[in-house]
Amino acid sequence: MPARRKVATVAALGVAPLALTALAAAPASAHGTMGDPVSRVAQCYAEGPESPKSDACRAAVAAGGTQALYDWNGIRIGDANGQHQALIPDGKLCSANSEEFKGLDLARADWPATSVSSGSYTFRYRVTAPHKGTFKVYVTKSGYDPSQPLAWSDLDLEHPVATATDPVASGGFYTFSGTLPARSGKQLLYAIWQRSDSPEAFYSCSDVSFGTSGNSDGGGTTSSASPAPTASAPSDEQIEDGADKSTVEHHGHGDADASTSADPTTAAAANEPNAAGTSENLAETGTDDSTPYIAIGGAAALALGAAMLFASVRRRATGDGGRDAR
Repeated sequence: MPARRKVATVAALGVAPLALTALAAAPASAHGTMGDPVSRVAQCYAEGPESPKSDACRAAVAAGGTQALYDWNGIRIGDANGQHQALIPDGKLCSANSEEFKGLDLARADWPATSVSSGSYTFRYRVTAPHKGTFKVYVTKSGYDPSQPLAWSDLDLEHPVATATDPVASGGFYTFSGTLPARSGKQLLYAIWQRSDSPEAFYSCSDVSFGTSGNSDGGGTTSSASPAPTASAPSDEQIEDGADKSTVEHHGHGDADASTSADPTTAAAANEPNAAGTSENLAETGTDDSTPYIAIGGAAALALGAAMLFASVRRRATGDGGRDAR
């Protein structure tokens, strides 16, 4: 076989597997959870995935394992496109119907809760990669029973307690305001972050306990009728310490190696508007997730082109071989 034909054959054989590897290696994105009021997954991560302190978090680990807690910012559906109720069945809202996070769906009255009261509330959503989109937070209806599986009908979907579109990330959080209605005892806040630059959506459940006194920062006294451990969010140090055990990828947001887990603390710091306007630029352009999609398309084209080249080389080699025989 002539040298030129050999080179073409080697190139075709070499490019195809590389292209297919790129397709298989395209990472899933995962970018946040409610930080205040503290989400279930954030609370359990704060307690320590390997040895959680509360009965509820120990039960969650027993049901779903520790990896769900290290992947605390990964409760998502990549192609949600606003079809939340169609994609998530009753009883699986907190996990977004993900097997990995099934421990968060456990129906228990003892989930650690954030003390709140009716009135204005400032929500803080911890973000590890910013995107354009809309946040909606819903509260459970009066009469909610936390010992029963959470159903869509338990939420007051007609009256979200907070709605925010394209807030700017600062200090690793999206911050936006809402108003909590009159409730008593143990309730739950369900947050949905639907991106507008992608069909992807993120979900979180935050257990709260309504008291009797108002506070503009969401404070209040815990209702004595529904005692629960007090919730606490993970510190930046805790998040950093567990980053190497996460399977979550951020498409390069704060992570120099696209094949490894991202460091949420580094990513959050890098996404602050005060740090060279990073978060605002990413949110406006929506380029954070477009790169892997383009890469996937390019990889597919490379694989197809390589296959066609290899087939062409083989046909030519066969034809030349026939002529040489003559």
